[in-house]
Amino acid sequence: MSKILPADPKASYLAAQAEIDAAIQRVLRSGHYILGPELEAFEREFSAWLGSAGTVGVANGTDAIELALHAAGIGPGDKVITVANTVTATVSAIVATGAKPMFADIEPGTMLLDVAALETMLAKLRDPKIKAVVPVHLYGQAVDMPHLMEVAARHNLFVMEDCAQAHGSLVGGRMAGTWGQLASFSFYPTKNLGALGDAGAVTGRDVALLEKVKLLRQYGWRKRYVSDHHGRNSRLDELQAAILRVHLTRLEAGNRRRDAIARQYLAALADAPLKLPVVAGGRTHTWHQFVVRSARRDELQAHLAKQDIVCGVLYPMPIHRQPAYHDATLALPQTEQACGEVLSLPLHPGLGDDDVARVVKEVKAFQA
Repeated sequence: MSKILPADPKASYLAAQAEIDAAIQRVLRSGHYILGPELEAFEREFSAWLGSAGTVGVANGTDAIELALHAAGIGPGDKVITVANTVTATVSAIVATGAKPMFADIEPGTMLLDVAALETMLAKLRDPKIKAVVPVHLYGQAVDMPHLMEVAARHNLFVMEDCAQAHGSLVGGRMAGTWGQLASFSFYPTKNLGALGDAGAVTGRDVALLEKVKLLRQYGWRKRYVSDHHGRNSRLDELQAAILRVHLTRLEAGNRRRDAIARQYLAALADAPLKLPVVAGGRTHTWHQFVVRSARRDELQAHLAKQDIVCGVLYPMPIHRQPAYHDATLALPQTEQACGEVLSLPLHPGLGDDDVARVVKEVKAFQA
């Protein structure tokens, strides 16, 4: 039996090989390799697809978070609230600005930021140093952004959406990444919209802040070799931009295939002793991950691995329990329980129906 992978960037490449190879050759022959016409075209095309005021391509998703926060003036002495069941990159970007990360608990169903818990936290602390919130749209589903934006407005908080797993996710018909003042995207190869290397972007509705991000991604230069701001080198190169332009044309079809696979899992595993994904009302899930929950997670993962079915765990340890960020005084019961139970079943557009049926069969065999 062939191995079933949790994600397969190679399959995405092979599905569009002729177009991608042509795009790469176009770049190689152009003589423009950094901040050239391919990036400008991708930035326009991604903004149009998303419905944002603009896009600034950067080196990766982590840089996108950091540069967005920097552009908003977040820095030493400030505090930024996010969740602890995300990848460390979200928090390392906050720390890189000099700000202190703080954590709110998650909803038990969606496993996304609990906006009610956030509001309670803000009312209790009444801390003027809290300047921003970074909602993480996890697994392909967006946070309750209408409620969050109301809370943020009342507390004068800057909102920077982490959309690394939410390419095309909707809340009330509106794209994730168009609610906060700025948003970050990762185009890591395994994402719904993936490059063939590291790549990221900052998008948003605040044109002035986007212009500042554009300066910050290249040493703060408005005029070459003259820094108006303390910036850095974080550029999305022409090769990756050209590849992303190809994949962007296929993103909607890829998301539809992900949805079809998720529906097969939901129907076939409805009677399995697992907690299946919860999709909140008014949301459109793009199924970056299909995350089930089990108290026997590690045993289930090991069983599936023996059958050449590789599953991911996103994420096994909450950030406030990791050595670099450990806080023994902080308790996040919903976050901690989720991290001990989550398991991502294979889900990507390259999976066939037979692959899905095989995963289902083995999950049920373990539970029998």
